[in-house]
Amino acid sequence: MRRGRTWRYGAVVAAALLGGWLGLTLGGQIVAPIGPADVEFSISPDFDGKTVVDVSPLGKLEFDTHTGPLSFRASISEIRLSATREMFQNPEAINRMADSIGDELRSGVIRLFVQAVAAAVVGAGVTALILFRDWRRAGMSAATALLVIAGAGGLSAATFNPAAIAEPRYTGLLAGAPQVVGSAESVVSRFSRYREQLASLVGNVSQLYEATSALPVYEDDADTIRVLHVSDLHLNPAGWNVVRSLSEQFQVDMVADTGDITDRGSAAEDVFVDDIESLDVPYVWVRGNHDSMGTQRAVQEQDNAVVLDDEVQRVGGIVFYGAGDPRFTPDRALDNPTGGELAAIGAEQVPAVEGHEPPVDVAMFHDPRQGQAFSGRVPLVLAGDAQSRWTEQQGTGTRFIVQGSTGGAGLRALDGDSDEPTPYQASVLYFDRESKRLQAWDDVTLGGLGLSSAQIERHITENPDREITPPTSTPQAPTPPTPSPTGTPASGEAGATQTPPARPQESESGPEPTGAPG
Repeated sequence: MRRGRTWRYGAVVAAALLGGWLGLTLGGQIVAPIGPADVEFSISPDFDGKTVVDVSPLGKLEFDTHTGPLSFRASISEIRLSATREMFQNPEAINRMADSIGDELRSGVIRLFVQAVAAAVVGAGVTALILFRDWRRAGMSAATALLVIAGAGGLSAATFNPAAIAEPRYTGLLAGAPQVVGSAESVVSRFSRYREQLASLVGNVSQLYEATSALPVYEDDADTIRVLHVSDLHLNPAGWNVVRSLSEQFQVDMVADTGDITDRGSAAEDVFVDDIESLDVPYVWVRGNHDSMGTQRAVQEQDNAVVLDDEVQRVGGIVFYGAGDPRFTPDRALDNPTGGELAAIGAEQVPAVEGHEPPVDVAMFHDPRQGQAFSGRVPLVLAGDAQSRWTEQQGTGTRFIVQGSTGGAGLRALDGDSDEPTPYQASVLYFDRESKRLQAWDDVTLGGLGLSSAQIERHITENPDREITPPTSTPQAPTPPTPSPTGTPASGEAGATQTPPARPQESESGPEPTGAPG
């Protein structure tokens, strides 16, 4: 008898927990106006007990604000641009927002908690009624859910730590950008100004949204293929954070990497490329002048990697041709090709794309000089080996896009004398799925060491369907802006060596000095 009663009570509690969880999932969210933004608040079961501020597409901020089985999330769902413009044009508007934002936030949290409690109670009651077909048990289940969520809310409130806002975790494009939430020291030492800090957070995010709203309009749809172009990670782990964040935020279909993923091509660096498998999309890669053949084999071992070395492959609907860099500059014992010889090697590789069916859409090289002869043979050439990004549309109809360093020039940047660190750069390319032609691209720039700023520039291709025409004379080398972002050949680079060695000779060559070719 007692065992049967215990089972019934246990079933009621289980129904309360299951139904309460379903109720929170379906009804535990509201949208409330906070300053110039409409913010979606939600609450969900979570043993970590944290608060998450989602400012997509820029990233997320997480705060360990309490101990309890509930997590709170705030997501900016819409920015009212008229209110944002008034805020930045009229300084008094900032003060008015600071005065009201605390009350608006408090009102939103209270409404969220009331709705969450109601949703959990109703969910538990309905679940128990469906399972037991007994109004008494349904009432007991609803009451149990009320006690559980009230206890969880009480525990969260009792353990709430307002100083936790000073120690957020940043993910996405916000990584390393603490100024987005204002001064942490000010929050801790003068908590009475908490409302002003919240106003600063909303204001800064609003400004970023307003900036992106002014970008040229490009209507991408389900027929668009998104490709993330990265290059020159140079063994910088922060570069992988940038690649992952952009892949997720822009929902890219693949990543195209134009080389120099490592710094010296040594066996010890192979573990760095294992992060390729952390991406859920194909990773198209060509070898750079800092990558050895051992590096190439390590990349090939990644399940989602597509290594191109003087071959054509179709990936995600786009036909790629790629060739590895014939130089290997970390080993100073080698006679590496000069710039002119590099262009000649590229000219010898042109037959691989001529007459190919289907036609090649994109050619990839590490150094744009190697792709010089592909002008008029393919619509788009991607390259890297530059400290800053640049692009050129040639008269043949071929566009060259040369990427800056997605790794901020790698850890070698720490040894530089410049006061301005090399920025982290990448681009999101938008291709038409039918024509495979580039329609638009977004250039993303993060502010060097610390990623303290984020900038997105949208570019529209003026004539995406323009025919490409082979040049009547020797193709002109693409011209970078002045000063040239590409390095000059290192001293002693002469002769043509098509295939780099498996590994650098550690005893004979040290790290390449700052300022040498990327």
